[in-house]
Amino acid sequence: MAEAEAARDRGEVPVGAVVVDGRTGAVLARAGNEVEAAHDPTAHAEMLAIRKAAAARGTARLVNCDIYVTLEPCAMCAQAIAFARLRRLYFGAADPKGGGVEHGARIFRQPTCHHRPEVIGGVQETRAAALLREFFEARR
Repeated sequence: MAEAEAARDRGEVPVGAVVVDGRTGAVLARAGNEVEAAHDPTAHAEMLAIRKAAAARGTARLVNCDIYVTLEPCAMCAQAIAFARLRRLYFGAADPKGGGVEHGARIFRQPTCHHRPEVIGGVQETRAAALLREFFEARR
């Protein structure tokens, strides 16, 4: 949530992600959205956290690692989670419009998806959804 709040404070859509070593609980990487600042449509919190964790580990495979995200990942981020071989995905608010896990493309349910992490949704859902709702209400 702290990464999402920091993203909001920078004027970014308030989404945050943290990659954790599933065996030790050590935080490997954390990030918030940087799409606007980086002028990069792929600079989602998940993508940035996965990149940082992979660099820290020195490998493209984050086996036995978990990712925590405040919003259901989009299809791009869900596919990156599969490619990184993350063990578990924990997410906060569901995203009926842009989600790619329980909504939309449902990446992990596709026969072409070679790795399916365990998915746990609804983690701090009310708080994560409120943060997003307040952010977008302030812009209307």
